[in-house]
Parts: sequence; structure tokens; C-alpha cells
Amino acid sequence: MTDASRTPGEKTEQPPARSAGKSDGTVGRTLAVLDLVAEFGRPVRFAELLPKAGLPKATLYRFLQTLTNQGMLAYDDERQAYKPGLRLVRLAHAAWAQSSLAPIAAGYLDQLSQQTGQTLHLAQLDQGMVLYVDKRNAARPVEMFSQSGKVGPAYCTGVGKAMLAYLPENALEDALKRQSFHRFTDTTFTDAESLRAELDNIRARGFAWDNEEHEPGIRCIAAPILSAQGRVLGAISITSGQSDSHAQLETYAPLLKETADKIAQAAMEWRFPEQQRATEPA
Repeated sequence: MTDASRTPGEKTEQPPARSAGKSDGTVGRTLAVLDLVAEFGRPVRFAELLPKAGLPKATLYRFLQTLTNQGMLAYDDERQAYKPGLRLVRLAHAAWAQSSLAPIAAGYLDQLSQQTGQTLHLAQLDQGMVLYVDKRNAARPVEMFSQSGKVGPAYCTGVGKAMLAYLPENALEDALKRQSFHRFTDTTFTDAESLRAELDNIRARGFAWDNEEHEPGIRCIAAPILSAQGRVLGAISITSGQSDSHAQLETYAPLLKETADKIAQAAMEWRFPEQQRATEPA
């Protein structure tokens, strides 16, 4: 399976060309520039942003100045480069605490990590893409793309397919339109029709496979995290290299599904701390 910091030796992916589209007007285009800066994963110079932003030079400069003035970006004079600002970091921490499954699932991931000794991922679906929100490394970590905070494709990852399989039809149709269906390996699904057949299989058995579909030598088994009403909350996976066979990974399926159910139950019972304080008697 294939999860925001990168370690030496990890492969990098060039941020895709982004059109700071006309939807949502100036605010939407400004936020698209913010996204673009963040996607580089390092301080980025104006000359690097210009060909990818799809904006006139003066417009891009104005948006960058606005974001810097508002603390959403910071400008490094020495490098002459832009990077995410402290205000954005504060907002990210607030969103993470209130919207992510990570704080709810942490204890269950710790337990599963101790039980299996394997690499674990916790993910959620964001506009048809996989957002990795937490990870536990194996005793012998396997080098792979996925890291907490990273965004990856849904159509060729275990967690992605596990979530896609349980979307209602209208949401699934929208998510499929957002997939690139780029062929990463010989086993990658490259069209919506074949992927739909795979999603039927996932629903029938209750878990998903990533059979080296995103990265050669990386395979995983994944289970969806579903609310009592069947709403997709996220997914978890157990990942391994080629040292573990398909059959060995499948032995984790009952434990994986049990953990997913526990996380789902905890998520449905969880309340924001603000709500707790507001409802507790003085």
C-alpha cells in the first residue's frame, strides 16, 4: 500500500501542475496558490511557482503577498522562497484535533501495532484522494511513499479502495471522476470499469487488497471504518513488503476488521472537548 516529512532515500513526487481555477473567485484562486506552495514540501521560489500556478505574474505575486501578510505563508529572505506560515500551522493543528480520526484511533492503532508488529496506516478520503492521518512503523520499517499528512491516490491503494467500495453511488461516481488511473505497476487498475469490479469483490469479503498496485514490492490488506449507518469514516491497513505472503497477510483480516469496528464505535461516541465542557454541569 502505498502514506509529511520525507527521509533520505525516500522517493519524491513532483507536485502536479495546478490551475488556480476561476471557481470561488479570488478566494478560491488564493487558496489554490496556498495549496501549491504546501505541495512542494519545501521552501519554494517564485520562479518555480509561476509555471504551475496558471496565473499572470502580477496576480500570483499579489496572492503571495496577501497570504504572507496574513501569516498563512512566510517569506524566507535568505532563500527568497515561500513556505507555510505559523498561522496556517495553528489552523492545521485545530483542524487535525477536531476533524481527524487520528486522536480517536491512536490507542487502537498502538494495540494493533503491538499485536501484529507490522506497518499500519490510518486514512480518510478527501475529494476522492487518500489523506494519510496516522501511521505506525513496523519493527523493521518498509520504505514506502505513505506518511502521515501525505495525500495519495485512492484507486491503487488498499485504504483508498476500502473506502471507495462503501461510498454511495453518487459519491463513488464523483470520486471515480477524480482518479487519474495512471499505471504505477503492472497490477494497477487503469480504468473505472475494472476498478468497479474490484470494489464489488471488496464489499463481498469485507476488506481490500493492494497487490503492489502503487509501489512494487509493497502489498497491504485494508478494512473500511464505517459508522453504524454505513457512512465511510476512514480506513486502516496493515502493510508489508514481499517477505510476507498473501496468505500470511490475510490472517490479519479478522483483527484488522475488529480494530476498524472499535475505531468506528469510538468515533461515533466521541464529542469535541468544547461540547463536553458546554454540557458538563458547573
